[in-house]
Amino acid sequence: MADVANARTSHNGRMSHNGTEPSTAELVQRATEQVSRLVRDELTLARAELTEKGKQAGIGVGLFAGGGALAFFGLGALVTAAILLLALVLPAWAAALIVAVALFLVAGVLALIGKRRVSRAVPPVPEATVRSLRADVDVVSAAVKDRGRA
Repeated sequence: MADVANARTSHNGRMSHNGTEPSTAELVQRATEQVSRLVRDELTLARAELTEKGKQAGIGVGLFAGGGALAFFGLGALVTAAILLLALVLPAWAAALIVAVALFLVAGVLALIGKRRVSRAVPPVPEATVRSLRADVDVVSAAVKDRGRA
């Protein structure tokens, strides 16, 4: 689109590089080159955006899995506490119970953080690319309308 904007304007208001009216073949060639460049740029933007969302989803899943693993260990500590409580009436069970509660608290915090991270990455729609494509379509539509009026 920059090529069209930077072209010189002839005396009748139509744009060309050499001061004369461009041929249809030249216009088609320019449009093809510009659309090709535009599509490549938009694909590059979409790839970068999806890569970032994938990284965020991976981190979120990892944190969520870490919360699940700690919850599993918390369950083991809780079972140990119950066994110690039943087997012996000593302060050892209280220590195991405190460890279990602490593990469950940490697991809950990790699970919530992981859930938030996954929620931010979903849906994996390249929003910036969609906005950019809409703006490109608007510019092309306006250029076509202006060309039709001239």
